[in-house]
Amino acid sequence: MKFRKPLLSTLAAGAFAIAGQLIAQNAPPSSPTGQDMPAPATSTQPMPSPSPAPSSASTSGQAAQGQVIVRSVPPPAPTIGPAPPFEQLSGGKKSISEEQAAAYPPLANDFIHADTNRDGHISKTEYTNWTKQL
Repeated sequence: MKFRKPLLSTLAAGAFAIAGQLIAQNAPPSSPTGQDMPAPATSTQPMPSPSPAPSSASTSGQAAQGQVIVRSVPPPAPTIGPAPPFEQLSGGKKSISEEQAAAYPPLANDFIHADTNRDGHISKTEYTNWTKQL
């Protein structure tokens, strides 16, 4: 009976070691057809443009299965026109409200920062100072 404890613990340790090795192995992915997939290209030359998708592929704008499209450059930032005159945004009043600032998106975006005295309106002086920062 005393001989079984060391034998069982040795077998359990061996089973865990083998199971750990099996789990840690990285098997190359296989294609749905069961054939091995080719190794990825490592050249720095641009990839050729993909051929037209077969008629069975979906046309919802997705790449065909197995193709990955990587765009490493963000789209260009939108251009912002010059700030309109204070009188145009204020509607002839002494200040610009948050609703009136929505007519010029950069001002609406920076409304909290342009309203330096935090009264909920942008005065002509505050607007002038804000446009100088642009």
